[in-house]
Amino acid sequence: MAELVLSLLPLSLGIVMSPLAIMALVAVLLSRQARVNGVMFFLGWTIGVAVGLGGSFAILGFFEVHERHAPPLWVPILRLVLGIGLLLGAVWIYRRGGARKKAMASASSPSDVTEAAPQLPGWLHSVSTFTAGRSLALGVGILLLNPVDLSCAILAALDVRLAELDPTANAIALLVFGLIGILPIGIPVLLVLIKGDAATPALEGIRTWIAGHTSLLNAILVLVIAVLQLQKAISALLAY
Repeated sequence: MAELVLSLLPLSLGIVMSPLAIMALVAVLLSRQARVNGVMFFLGWTIGVAVGLGGSFAILGFFEVHERHAPPLWVPILRLVLGIGLLLGAVWIYRRGGARKKAMASASSPSDVTEAAPQLPGWLHSVSTFTAGRSLALGVGILLLNPVDLSCAILAALDVRLAELDPTANAIALLVFGLIGILPIGIPVLLVLIKGDAATPALEGIRTWIAGHTSLLNAILVLVIAVLQLQKAISALLAY
């Protein structure tokens, strides 16, 4: 199981290093009622990770992937499609991600966030201030409606299914993956809960640093994940 968890690390980092998620969180934490909104955003993000990962694992179970001697043909095809999607995502992040994150860096309302992250539902444009409910929905939406993050969750669930572990080991592997995916969101929330307004300079610093530095790093990470998935897909297809 340790080998499986290590193999999932690039996918978990694909979720951990989601600049849009961190930027949206910082915007929430700099809003009014930052403590409540931050906790709700973290809860929404946790729900998103759980639904994306657990839902994918459950759906893949219906196809009995783990009960076959060799994965069916659709498995490498799925890897191929997601790998190509991630490859295109890496190009998009590199070419346009910087501008998006700069827009997110100055976000102070849900409308600003949705302008910078167009995959989010349009109804968020109708509000000008963060509330507990909107912060919860934003946390869920940033994860489940972000193709890169959702693809990483699907691929992680697929790898766990193909590992043919017992139910306890499956649960542990998924739990570890999920914890790695939510901790970077939980740490800033905890900082605000402890320090309150005194955390504002640190949050501003985080937002500025991410806006200026993570576009290239995130593009490289997504590119690595894409190449790994394409390699697995092509190897499996050639074996047929």
